[in-house]
Amino acid sequence: MDDSKTETHYDSTFHTIMSKPEVIGKYEIIDEVGKGSMGTVYQAHDAFSNRHVAIKVAHPQFINENEDGKRFRKLFFNEAHAAGVLSHPSILSLFDAGVDGDICYLVMEFVPGARTLDLFCKPDTLLSVREVVGIIFKCAKALDYAHRQGIIHRDIKPSNLLFTEDRDIKVSDFSIARINRTDQTSTQFDGFLGSPLYMSPEQINERDISTNSDIFSLGTVMYELLTGNHPFKADSLAAIANNISNENIPSLNEYRTDIPEGLEYVLTRMMKKKSSKRYSSGLDVAADLALIFDDLEKIDTEDSLKEKFESLQELGFFKGFNDAEIWSLVRASNWDSYPPGKTIIHEGESDNSFYIILAGQVAIEKNGQPLETLKEGDCFGEMGFLSSTERTATVTAKTDVSLIRVNKSTLDRADETTQLRFLKVFVDTVIERLKQTTSILANLKQI
Repeated sequence: MDDSKTETHYDSTFHTIMSKPEVIGKYEIIDEVGKGSMGTVYQAHDAFSNRHVAIKVAHPQFINENEDGKRFRKLFFNEAHAAGVLSHPSILSLFDAGVDGDICYLVMEFVPGARTLDLFCKPDTLLSVREVVGIIFKCAKALDYAHRQGIIHRDIKPSNLLFTEDRDIKVSDFSIARINRTDQTSTQFDGFLGSPLYMSPEQINERDISTNSDIFSLGTVMYELLTGNHPFKADSLAAIANNISNENIPSLNEYRTDIPEGLEYVLTRMMKKKSSKRYSSGLDVAADLALIFDDLEKIDTEDSLKEKFESLQELGFFKGFNDAEIWSLVRASNWDSYPPGKTIIHEGESDNSFYIILAGQVAIEKNGQPLETLKEGDCFGEMGFLSSTERTATVTAKTDVSLIRVNKSTLDRADETTQLRFLKVFVDTVIERLKQTTSILANLKQI
């Protein structure tokens, strides 16, 4: 429904300014809700059925009598041919299509408050693993249904997947779908169609596609929803094509530590370079995801992730970090808890981690002698983090302790800007700690 989020951009100089019509066909126009490369979307009222609908109106400057205009008109109505034969709870319903004077339009299900999934493809807005798996599960089943009806979507991407107010999913925009049905005689559109970043290897290289081309694209969407990063992003179309065709995707564990066992396998199989090695159907994808879904009780819920985010926000160490940087660390770092009396660091052992206390108190001892007590917001382990040397003191939990543990592997999972921000604050912390040590030594000399 929301066609405003498509990745295909167009030059505004070619966009004819068109005032909001009052009526299109039998539909009373209420408001404009979106605008994209192929058309403008309005909310409208269907008096005959007494319901609100969404109407996508083709941009008038593209509807003309030359060959390009005729092709665009056929492409626009291709969505009606494709979606018109589909009836599934996770596919946006298409009710009508028509021409009113110079206006070509499609009438679709209106989903109040729906947002596209690209909103949740950033490090600071990611959904929980459980919810992502549930979304992909529903998309896989919807695509399996479409494939069984002879429809290949060909443009699966976050902006074509609607997330409803009740956290359901709707697959939308079948405008470039390939229709393999004996009861459909519409013109097929082949060649370089779709959004390059989400194409399968066979699609971006303009080879024959099959139903599991959509599965590859859905895998790309899942990767982005889980990590906030695109696996194939590059500066040129040639580089994107090379990444899709030849480069392995980075492991999910490079970005976060809460990935359940088996999910990496499912994603890797969805995104095999050779079509024959991928899942053969969306139903097979859904079946494997269902097995993982049963094991997600131990995975952080979105509420617990927000609690972690808020706990880091309140710590002085993270003053100056923006929300995206904090979210990046929330998802990449190790979160540990210790009961009273539990040793966190042993003197003489090698350890390359740096610790920040979220709650509780720890005792620092050297050679069995107490040195100091650290509390919420304090940190320890700087030298081990810097040089992986033997620890020169023992750290023990005095109370129940929660802390965040960061090492070089942790930082590698975070994005580059987060790494730079963290290292700058870390260096400032080390400098401050050295100043304190120097002051203590100076006082001892005076005594």
